[in-house]
Amino acid sequence: MSPVAARGTWVAQGAVALMPAGLMLFLGAWGIRRQDAIWRDEAVTYDMAHRGLADLWSTLQHVDVVHGLYYVLMHLWFTGYDATLRGVLGDAVGLRLPSVVAMTLAATGVALLGQRLVGRRAGLLAGLTFVLIPVVQQYAQEGRSYAMVCALVVWATYVLVLAAARPRRGLWLGYTALMLAACLLHEFAVLALPAHGAAVVLARLPRRVLRAWLLASATVLAGLAPLAVFSTRQSAQISWLMWPDPLQLLTFAVLAVLGLACARVRVRSRGPIGLRALGVPLLLLPTLLLLLLSHVEPAYVDRYVLYYVVGFALLAGAALARLLRPSGERGQTRGRRLRRAIAVVVLVAVLVPVNVHLRSPDSRVDDVTAVAHAVREVAEPGDGLLFMPSRRRIWRATLPHDFRGLHDLALAGSPLASHTLYGTERSGDEIRDRMLAARRIVVAGDPDGQPADDNDQEIAKRSTLRAAFEICRTKEVRGARITVYGRAGECGGGGRRPGEAGGGER
Repeated sequence: MSPVAARGTWVAQGAVALMPAGLMLFLGAWGIRRQDAIWRDEAVTYDMAHRGLADLWSTLQHVDVVHGLYYVLMHLWFTGYDATLRGVLGDAVGLRLPSVVAMTLAATGVALLGQRLVGRRAGLLAGLTFVLIPVVQQYAQEGRSYAMVCALVVWATYVLVLAAARPRRGLWLGYTALMLAACLLHEFAVLALPAHGAAVVLARLPRRVLRAWLLASATVLAGLAPLAVFSTRQSAQISWLMWPDPLQLLTFAVLAVLGLACARVRVRSRGPIGLRALGVPLLLLPTLLLLLLSHVEPAYVDRYVLYYVVGFALLAGAALARLLRPSGERGQTRGRRLRRAIAVVVLVAVLVPVNVHLRSPDSRVDDVTAVAHAVREVAEPGDGLLFMPSRRRIWRATLPHDFRGLHDLALAGSPLASHTLYGTERSGDEIRDRMLAARRIVVAGDPDGQPADDNDQEIAKRSTLRAAFEICRTKEVRGARITVYGRAGECGGGGRRPGEAGGGER
């Protein structure tokens, strides 16, 4: 090959990776602030990442150990970010920027993986498909570990494909390290291993490759085992999970059906592991296994196995490469290619409103920034403060100064001092006594329709408010209701008893 031809090949290969990466970086930056809205899970990340490593370690002994590695990484990130960029970009960008970078790396890996399995055009379209999936854009702009896990699984899959073609110790070590890192960031990354195993078996690779994969998988499981065993002590953390969210199930079902349809398009694979052998198990197995596990103990949330969309992107990219091939290639006509291209453009256009919505504060279950601002707006210095339920105390984590001057009547030990996420609360009797000594109380609580906790503390809060206070004012914000309660005569004549009708802001 001449130098000119070699340079052209290198440029073409680079474009396969750079175009999806550039688009992901652009879409990740677009609307990343979300009007500075931060939802409760991101607030947990912010709080944990800003604790000292000793305090963080003590907290992980009691709660959230499954995210421990991620919190350590974010602690290191914020150490540098807060000293340099925070004043310019703000907290929301700092929370989400690592996820944007991680998903950009994931998009690059998907493109290279598609190129390795089928060809350049398939790789390019696989990378672009991955980037345009709404759930990918959602978690690219979320201050949680899921984008990092997805990127690590993508690159582990890429290294697996390389190792299947040219078995080398270094490649298997790389695969093991990437998968172990993914599993330590989130335990359910381990569900990618069955998908990889199915690909190895379906590809009918030599026994030495199967043995090498089994050894690598056993090493990953052994490395994960201590964390998995310890985290079972904290399983109450996901006790809020019930049956899977219907919208999440629908998203998976649509992608699964479309992915299987794409798998039926005739595509020629290039390596020992074929496109279908890898793409179909990666698309289906992690989610199906997690759903199966959920019949024993509810555990399904789509973000836990976010990487399943990689299987869809690979299958869709290869199918699009075949269906949109140049006119004259393998019987392709100009009219047919045009019609198919228009259909793809229409589908992308249909997704635009979804992707715009994902960048609004209303796209998440709550907005701790809005909660903090609402509390500051309605509260007066010296007011009592209650969080109902107590786990909503995380709403003050990112903007504690908005709660300054208020007395948290139920708090016994702060989250930092108690090495917990939400702090510890006094007994129900103590809470009742402190409430009765207050003139006004600001309650930051869940909106209507949420189940009420039935522990002594929450019962004491509700019963005391009903018996001894009247509602002075209520303000609704995304995912929360901020209510000011006052003793009789403290509402300026505009009060009403708890439970009386009323709506909007009062």
